Amino acid sequence: MSLVAHRRARLLGAACLSALLASTAAHAQEAADQVPSNPQTVPQASDPTGPSGPGAATNQPGEAAAAQDGLEEIVITAERREQSLQDIPISATVFSANEIARRGITNLADVQQSAPSVAINTVNRSTFINIRGVGIAQSAPTSNPGIAYYIDGQLIPHEQFIGQSFYDIGAIEVLRGPQGTLTGQNSTGGAIYVRTPEPEFNDTSGYVEQTIGKYDQYRTTGALNWGPNDTVAVRIAGIHDERDSFSENIGPSPSEPGAFNLDAVRVNLALRTPDQRLKINVRGEYFDYRSDNIPVKNRGDLVPALRDPAQPANDPRQSEEFVIREDAVSFLNQQGYRLSGELRYDLGDALQIRGLTSWQDGYTRDQSDGDRGLAPIALAAPTARRGRVSRASTDFRTFINELNLLSTGKGPLQWVVGAFSLHETVPLVQLRDDRSRTDIVSAILNRTVTEATNTSRSLFGQANWFATNRIELIAGARYSWDKQVYDRFEVSRTITQGIGTPVTAMPITGVQKSTALTGKIGVNVHVTDDLLLYATASKGYKAGGVNLTPNTPNFDPEKNYVYEAGVKAELLDRHLRINADIFRSNYKDIQLASLLNGLPLTQNAASGTAWGAEFELTAQFGGFSFNGGIGWLDAQFADDVCVNNTNNPVGTPSLCGGVADQLVPKGQELPFSPEWTINAGAQYAFALGSDVTLTPRVQWSHVSRQIGTPFPSAFSDVPARDVVDARLTLDLGARYRLEAFVNNLTDEVYIASQIQNASSANGGYIFGAPRQYGIRGTVRF
Repeated sequence: MSLVAHRRARLLGAACLSALLASTAAHAQEAADQVPSNPQTVPQASDPTGPSGPGAATNQPGEAAAAQDGLEEIVITAERREQSLQDIPISATVFSANEIARRGITNLADVQQSAPSVAINTVNRSTFINIRGVGIAQSAPTSNPGIAYYIDGQLIPHEQFIGQSFYDIGAIEVLRGPQGTLTGQNSTGGAIYVRTPEPEFNDTSGYVEQTIGKYDQYRTTGALNWGPNDTVAVRIAGIHDERDSFSENIGPSPSEPGAFNLDAVRVNLALRTPDQRLKINVRGEYFDYRSDNIPVKNRGDLVPALRDPAQPANDPRQSEEFVIREDAVSFLNQQGYRLSGELRYDLGDALQIRGLTSWQDGYTRDQSDGDRGLAPIALAAPTARRGRVSRASTDFRTFINELNLLSTGKGPLQWVVGAFSLHETVPLVQLRDDRSRTDIVSAILNRTVTEATNTSRSLFGQANWFATNRIELIAGARYSWDKQVYDRFEVSRTITQGIGTPVTAMPITGVQKSTALTGKIGVNVHVTDDLLLYATASKGYKAGGVNLTPNTPNFDPEKNYVYEAGVKAELLDRHLRINADIFRSNYKDIQLASLLNGLPLTQNAASGTAWGAEFELTAQFGGFSFNGGIGWLDAQFADDVCVNNTNNPVGTPSLCGGVADQLVPKGQELPFSPEWTINAGAQYAFALGSDVTLTPRVQWSHVSRQIGTPFPSAFSDVPARDVVDARLTLDLGARYRLEAFVNNLTDEVYIASQIQNASSANGGYIFGAPRQYGIRGTVRF
């Protein structure tokens, strides 16, 4: 059934969520009133137990006056302990709850509007993150991202499941450059750490936030904190988010690609002993995301030379960017849950043990119109897979454990050591029907059945030593053992009894083992308490794997060596913060994903090199605040290399030793490496009374041209774009907030990413969101 048919049920769900949170808060308050509580103060953003999340941000009315004290301290936890961002030698952009709220960051893709050198693209079932041109641009059953993503200390190892938890966020840490010591594998380009708010003891509070916007957007988020005493507290947060598509499907399909519905809930139970030596967090999360898949614009609609002549004549409306014409049923459903437990115990005054265990179980079911248009009239003898419908089912079952021993004293030497393990299975079933225009219904189908088993283990440690009061030395190392076993039961096998045809073939098993020593060395010079100079050398690593097609070589690990120098300064009595860095990157054995005969293929390219620089400025003067960031990147292939070109399978064999690959010349730019990423935002909080403020804000981001594959063409070019957002926020006392917003104020039409052709479906353009506007109201209690 299409999402449109569920509209009333979804609206009812949003209303129920609001009512449930409000009702639960009333009962919780009655219980809390019976328990004496300590006097409360408004925590700063650096207090991890403080209220956080867009609806609970601490930027209350009167912030203009409070801001006279300067910028809030930014805390980062990526090194397993709470530290000030200004004291660690990492190029990072960190958003506190306040910044998340005022910059309007409501999903992961919004982060790239405010963080330099970051590119985030959502393509089909996956969200691809690239930092400084390093990451991943196309998924395969055995590939891994190059940017590690964590939420509340849990590694989320696959790009399919990193966007569903983006609500009630306390902080976002975007780390640029390899994080090969404490983060480990799959962090060749960097890492993103997301923290949700900690439950507060001796406190009952919460919020409900409602957004209503264009394209029938209804987003309800809320959280309830109940801390009846000093040893037990729980926080429950939830979201219902729905929206119609930006695109119109004028074909006969009942689906509306782009429309979606998300329901999710998260629970965090915090326990601690009266002396606070033992602290335990038990977390659980469930998400259910349902959509009609994403709208992929057929390139032939806009570029006549790329049009498939077998398809019916174009409708004149197909020349519009946000019009598609499909006849097949399409959907994308993702559902799953995560359970984790985290324990911290103080073994003494200067020593702590930390343990974390996590179980993650999620699945993706998706179907798409394979030809991105209307099928040819005659499909009895299909040619070139025209008119196909494809369906995939993938399950992810992941078990993660991490153990740390770390110093907690105030001496000149601080250290952490640890061990990490991961075990997971990833079964996949993919079907393709070349004889149906609308659904998987034919007896003759094409099927792929596989299962990957991934294991990873590592030992790591890092030490920071103040050789003098001002000079700090850093050294860390990690050794990783990774193994992938890939059983391929069927690969593009033709079956003749429909979906029920049993799998009888013995698997073709491929095995890839990878080991690596990664780490970091550096020196910090604390010139003053407000000025840090640093220089580091670090290495990141991403494990190798097995390709889908039998008899195709495995791919080896990729490595990234980065040399960086930077400065972090707070000036004018902490009213101005400036962070800047320059870096050199040597990127070895780059894992490039492409498609060979329509099937995923990962190859190790030659090396790449990059020079880059980043500059970020944040200012707060009374009611006026400003932020700006600039990233410059010159990333290119360091050698000639021959790799597969999805869009030119013939390749250039005369230049590649007779192999049907295509030459990528030395100096060619690396994929997803825009030369410039720039952002800026300004706002002013006008005090209209003792407890009323009105805050207008405008922000702008620019991303220069980039390519999605090593081969510049109409299939890979992503032009430059400029996006302007504006919002007006009215705070009424400490409890109420009303906000009007316009995203993409100038209604810029731009290509956000490009999908490449595959055996399951053709590629096409994915356009960025057009102008959206709406209102958002928040009630705190």
